[in-house]
Amino acid sequence: MRRTRTVLLCIAGLVAATLPAGAAAAAAPAGCVSTPGPAQGRAEDVLRLAERAKRELDLNSLILRVSTDGEELVTTALGESVTGVPADPAMHFRSGSVAIAYMTTVLLQLVDEGKARLDDTIDRWLPDAPHAKKITLRQLGSSTSGLHDYVTDPKFLAELDAAPFRHWTSAEVIGIAAAHPLWYEPGSNFSYSHANFQLLGAALEKISGVSLERLLQERVMGPLGLSETANGATPEIPVPALHSFTSDRGIYEESSYWNPSWTTAPGAVLTTDICDLERSARAIGTGELVSAEAFKTQLNPGTVGLGTATGGCPATVCLKNTAAAHFGFGVLVVNGWIEQNPSFSGYAAVQAYLPAEKLAIAVSATKGPKTPEGNQAEVVAERIAALLAPDHPLKGKRPA
Repeated sequence: MRRTRTVLLCIAGLVAATLPAGAAAAAAPAGCVSTPGPAQGRAEDVLRLAERAKRELDLNSLILRVSTDGEELVTTALGESVTGVPADPAMHFRSGSVAIAYMTTVLLQLVDEGKARLDDTIDRWLPDAPHAKKITLRQLGSSTSGLHDYVTDPKFLAELDAAPFRHWTSAEVIGIAAAHPLWYEPGSNFSYSHANFQLLGAALEKISGVSLERLLQERVMGPLGLSETANGATPEIPVPALHSFTSDRGIYEESSYWNPSWTTAPGAVLTTDICDLERSARAIGTGELVSAEAFKTQLNPGTVGLGTATGGCPATVCLKNTAAAHFGFGVLVVNGWIEQNPSFSGYAAVQAYLPAEKLAIAVSATKGPKTPEGNQAEVVAERIAALLAPDHPLKGKRPA
C-alpha cells in the first residue's frame, strides 16, 4: 500500500549499522534462528512457497516464522539485508502498528482495573486535545473518532518527502489532523487515522501516571517474554538490523534511517524480531493479556456495519466494516484471523493468528527495485494461510 494509504500504521524504514556478513551472524541472539534442516512435510511446503514468493515479488529479503499450537513449524530468512549481508531471523525491524494492538490491550487492562471506562470522553485526561469533549477512549481505539488522518495531508506528505529524517512531535502531527474538520460525528462512522493512536498513547500515560514506554514494557513485552522488542527514542535500531529500500521518492534508495517519530505515539515506536512477532501474534490472537470480556471488545468494539460514504467522508476514507473483515480495537479481523500489517517505504510485516487452527504467521519483507506496490509481507502471509488453512483465507478488502 502506498504511503498515503498505509494499513493501520505507516512504518519508518529500518535502521542498521553496516556489518559484514560474519559480524551480523556473530551478533545474532541464539534464541531466534532458522529451523535446522532439512525441512520436511508442511515445513518444506512453506519454505518452497517462501522461496517462490521472494522471486515473484522481487523482495530484497523475506523473513518468516510459522507455528501451530505454539510449536514452531518453520523459521527462515531469505535474501539479503544489504549487499553481501544475508538476512537472518535475529535481525531487528520496526513493528509499527503492532504497537497499536499493545496500546489497546493496555487500555482494556486499565478499564478492567476500574481506572477508566471506554466511553469516557478524553477531556478528562486530555482537555486540550481536539474535540476532547466529544471523542471517547473507545473511539480512539476503534478509529471511529472522525479525526482526519494526517498522513493524507498533502502538505505533510510533501514535507515528509523533502525531509524523511526530520523528527516530528506528537503535537505537530495532531495539529495537522486538528486543522481539518472531523470527517463525521464521533462514533457514527469508521475511518482509519493515525491521530487516534497519538492521542491514545497520551491518554494512557495520563490514566496510569506511567510513561507509555514503561507501560508497554511492564504490561505487554515483559509478561510475554518479548526480549527483542523495545521502544526507540531515536531512529536507531538494535543490531543485527534489517535494512530497507524504497522507490517512494522516484529512485530506489535506502530508507533504513528515515525517522519514524510520526508513525505512532512516543514510547510506542517499537522494533522487534521475527520470533517476538510470532509470539506477539499468538498473544494478541488469543487475548492472553486481557479478560474474556475485554477480548470480545478487542475483536469487535462496535465497528461492524460502520464505514459508509457520507457528505463529509468519501468512500476512499470511510471503508466498510463487515463481520468477515473489520477493524477491531487496535487489530484487524479477517475471516477469523486476528492481524496487524504495518508497512512503510520498502518495508512490510504481518503478524496473524487463526484461533480455529491455533496457527500463527509472522512475516517481514523488504522491497527490491521491482517489487509491486502494497504490503508484500501480507501477500506472503496470505499464501501461507491458503496452504495451511485453506478454509480460512487471510484475504479480503481490509477496512484500513
